[in-house]
Amino acid sequence: MASVEHTNGEDVAGGGEVRRRDFINIAAVSFAGVGAVAVVLPLIDQMNPSADVLALASTEVDLSAIQPGQAIKTTFRAQPLFVRHLTDKEIAEADKVDPSTLRDPQTLEERTVDGKKQWLITMGVCTHLGCVPLGAGEGENRGEYGGYFCPCHGSSYDTAARIRKGPAPKNLEVPKFSFTSDTAILVG
Repeated sequence: MASVEHTNGEDVAGGGEVRRRDFINIAAVSFAGVGAVAVVLPLIDQMNPSADVLALASTEVDLSAIQPGQAIKTTFRAQPLFVRHLTDKEIAEADKVDPSTLRDPQTLEERTVDGKKQWLITMGVCTHLGCVPLGAGEGENRGEYGGYFCPCHGSSYDTAARIRKGPAPKNLEVPKFSFTSDTAILVG
């Protein structure tokens, strides 16, 4: 089949040549695409967290100075973090409790890392209304179950930071953490 030419000299029957108009269209679309990427990338990049926020994304805690039976308060993501070195007696008390009798059933093993059962790491925020429970500081009231006591509304937590009495619906939260050595953890 022979190609048909219009009066302006353009090849309409598909002679296979790239016309000048096609080249201009492809170049314009390519230029627009590059321009769109140049505009969108900075917008997406500005949504990334800033350096000061990334610095708060994790916290390293030195455990070497915490004696059995002691707890410390530190901060993680601008909230209190409790790190407790449980004694053998506290571990035994926590293990004696039948989890099915608890409001938020969890065993001590579920709240600690394998092989490091003596280290209990929890957020220091009561699950009722967000108050900071007592029990991590020296001489603070640990409540009737020997763990933590929230002075705002009377929630009592046991040695595994599980809710035992009061209005709090859940156990103290255990954040994501890992041991970086035998004497240090990385939270976050």
